[in-house]
Amino acid sequence: MQKAKPATTALYDLITGDEDARVCKDIPDESCKHQPVNFFLHLLGNFFTKLADEIASARLVFPWVLGLLGAPMLLVSLAVPIRESGVLLPQLFIAAKIRAIALRKYVWLFGGLLSGFALWTCGFALFLDLKAENASWLVFAALLVFSFARGICSVAAKDVLGKTVSKSRRGTLMGLATSVSGLFTLLLGLNLGFYNQIKNNELILASLFGIAGLCWIVTSFAIWAIREEPGATTGGGNAGIEALKSLRLLKDDKPFRNFVIVRTLLLSVSLGAPMLIILAQDALGNAALIGLFLIVSGLANTASGYLWGRLADYSSRTLMAIASAINAAVGIAVLLVLKFEIEFSALVLFTGAYFLTSMCLAGVRLGRKTLLVDMATAETRSAYVAVSNTAIGFLILIVGAVVSLLAGQNTHAMLWTFSVLSALACVLCPLLLPAQQA
Repeated sequence: MQKAKPATTALYDLITGDEDARVCKDIPDESCKHQPVNFFLHLLGNFFTKLADEIASARLVFPWVLGLLGAPMLLVSLAVPIRESGVLLPQLFIAAKIRAIALRKYVWLFGGLLSGFALWTCGFALFLDLKAENASWLVFAALLVFSFARGICSVAAKDVLGKTVSKSRRGTLMGLATSVSGLFTLLLGLNLGFYNQIKNNELILASLFGIAGLCWIVTSFAIWAIREEPGATTGGGNAGIEALKSLRLLKDDKPFRNFVIVRTLLLSVSLGAPMLIILAQDALGNAALIGLFLIVSGLANTASGYLWGRLADYSSRTLMAIASAINAAVGIAVLLVLKFEIEFSALVLFTGAYFLTSMCLAGVRLGRKTLLVDMATAETRSAYVAVSNTAIGFLILIVGAVVSLLAGQNTHAMLWTFSVLSALACVLCPLLLPAQQA
């Protein structure tokens, strides 16, 4: 009589389509038996991470809070590029230190706890009776710490994922987490739609940061429970020297260099989304924007996450090409409607456009993460992640600063630029990126 499978293994088989959960690709043999459990621990951690990122969104919540506190306009406009570049820039130097640690989940755990405490600091800044100016600077400082902590998590998480979950399963995992977190974001947005009727309610905004911080604490428990085998620790010397050595990857490793080129063009998807928000603010006003666009974002992630994940496991470069093409088409369509003053409901236009853009952003993120982890080896994975993220971090900071200065004056031109770059990314994805390896 055949022995019944454990419930975790049976559910893993159902989700991934595996008949044998012990079939592993490019992960240590010792990790095979733990793969179903690790899959769900990663899923839990990814779910709460994505939920926290939506609750404390740099595209919506941080600018809203800083504006509420009367922060200088420069701080408000720099929230997105600072959040993104703060995550990415330090990673080249962090990676060398992470490499010297055999169990990288503890680095991820540290970053998760630091992220949670940084978000709680934002909540306390709103909850405590501080002067608006002091509170705004405290929130901005906490945003910087949060960004740095997320950078630590980014390098360590991909390395742990590559050691504990096999190829052709990582996209499914991240896509499922995106869909489920999108559903919860949708519910949150519905609640915020009600709360937005209560003007200047700092207690509600403080509670959002509190919940986001709690999500990171729960994530940390999931990280701690992952069963990770010790990894190689070579290459963990002086951070600066190792960083310079790693940068040679851009010169010597052609597939990786092509990946960085395409990922640079795909910045147009993430940086184009705030342009839509600015245009929507002009057309719709500020009323209920947080709740409205969180609902739209939640719907987009729920509708697309699992599908994108399965497509990423089949072909990451195809996913990125499709997502960038849709993003380009959406941006151009919005601009044409505005240019020729076509009679169309502004509410439908911008919520529909933001829905599709959010889907594209989720697809691009899933595609590039899956491709990067799959194309790297155990020896190069941390360096790949760190070098690509550091390069992109510099570009986001530069482009973001320019956008902050120019967007208010020529938002249409910026959206045109980002749409054209998305179209170019679509063309180059199949030409420059490697095909999926079975």
